Amino acid sequence: MSSPQYSSGDIAWVLASTALVWLMIPGVGYFYAGMAKSQRNALAMIMCSVLSLVVVTVQWFVWGYSLCFSQTASYFIGNLDNAFLRNVLGGPSVGSKDMPDLIFMIFQCMFAALTPALAIGSAASRARLFPLIIFVFIWSTLVYDVIACWTWNPKGWSYKMGVLDFAGGTPVHITSGFASLAYAYIIGRGNEHGDNSSEGRLQHQMTTQKPQNMSNLITGCAFLWFGWFGFNGGSALSGSLRAGMAFLVTNLAASVAALSWMGMDYWKQGKFSALSFCSGAVAGLVTITPAAGFVGPAPAVAIGFLGGVACNCAVHLKHWLNFDDVADVFAIHGVGGYMGSILTGVFAEQYIAALDDTIIPGGWMNGNWMQVPRQMADATAGAMWSFCITYLILLVMDRIPGLSMRVAREDDIKQFLNNASHNNESTIEKITATYSTDQKSDQMSYYQVDRIITVNHETGERRIVKDDMIEMEQHRIPSSTYVDDHVKMSLSY
Repeated sequence: MSSPQYSSGDIAWVLASTALVWLMIPGVGYFYAGMAKSQRNALAMIMCSVLSLVVVTVQWFVWGYSLCFSQTASYFIGNLDNAFLRNVLGGPSVGSKDMPDLIFMIFQCMFAALTPALAIGSAASRARLFPLIIFVFIWSTLVYDVIACWTWNPKGWSYKMGVLDFAGGTPVHITSGFASLAYAYIIGRGNEHGDNSSEGRLQHQMTTQKPQNMSNLITGCAFLWFGWFGFNGGSALSGSLRAGMAFLVTNLAASVAALSWMGMDYWKQGKFSALSFCSGAVAGLVTITPAAGFVGPAPAVAIGFLGGVACNCAVHLKHWLNFDDVADVFAIHGVGGYMGSILTGVFAEQYIAALDDTIIPGGWMNGNWMQVPRQMADATAGAMWSFCITYLILLVMDRIPGLSMRVAREDDIKQFLNNASHNNESTIEKITATYSTDQKSDQMSYYQVDRIITVNHETGERRIVKDDMIEMEQHRIPSSTYVDDHVKMSLSY
């Protein structure tokens, strides 16, 4: 029996796309590092991202690929026929009969490695590394592999239902976004907002510090945008005209979303910022992902605009729902992925898929009115499965000695105080450099934190973290938001 003949050009393109997606993983680390609250947090963000790569690569070899893409899978999950990559070589792959199994396997490995790196960004700086390694391995098995099988394996229930997901709206973005929400609640629970007292304002400051390194943020955004061409373009699994269209709409949607996010921030704050640009661009990239191989340029503009607006509004959910998501993972990936999945059902067109001879019923643009309900069912099922299983995994790990994910509460609070003191001193130097001695004394005030107490939500137990005097210098703020000279700060977790 002769072996199948494959196009060397198609193989070369998918291998190049694999390298591009690999680059997105440290890009995620740099992007989250730029949004971190301190330099130590920034290093933790980058470290967690590259740890995701190595842990998932091993998991993919052991059983990850087989659970996702075994050719005799059930409607829910695959089996262990291809565990340890047995019989994964030159046969036609599940993804395309024109792409060998081995090449498809390594390409999909990068998707699997990227997803937990996205998910843990909400509170990576607060997680311990050894439990994080265990968590990534378990989470990839119970969450990512299951949902990837639903969506991309021809045996999966979502695939059979006719759901359209070109490059990972549900398996990658909805999964990581809603996992980050559960992760933030268990690992990095935010403090109460809305309290106008001195204590409330100090607690709120811990979750509203500005990004500490815009250079890392822009570098990470550039890596992500560059790698996303392989992420979406490579998902065509061929060097075809459809891959070229995926390139085009990816760049177009990201550009429109960046402008729409910047416009909304300018309308609300009266200024542009690098954070607005980068957040908007990534929101556009996320939203176009499930639609990239199904829509043309005009729908891509609409998807980019709607994705940028929706994700910008969703950023405020962390204050309403009281969770601390430093990198806005839920707002950008969870909400953006959900929006993208639904909009795929609206704008998918048959002629775009036909660019590489793929046949689909299309979406609302082709009069297929049932496509949006199908997309909503898939997105909602993925979101619920990811949130619930992630929450359960973390809850169980938190009760096993040595596997608790959360760093000590005291370390987190002391780090905040050190950062606040450092940031305030830097601000004062900049603001008061041109003032005389008398003028400078008029522009500054002091507040003192006498005692810091942590409160356990479940038991009500209070614990004194620091009982000595901490004197912090800060620029005088308007009288309407005056901070008392002596403040007792109680931080709840």
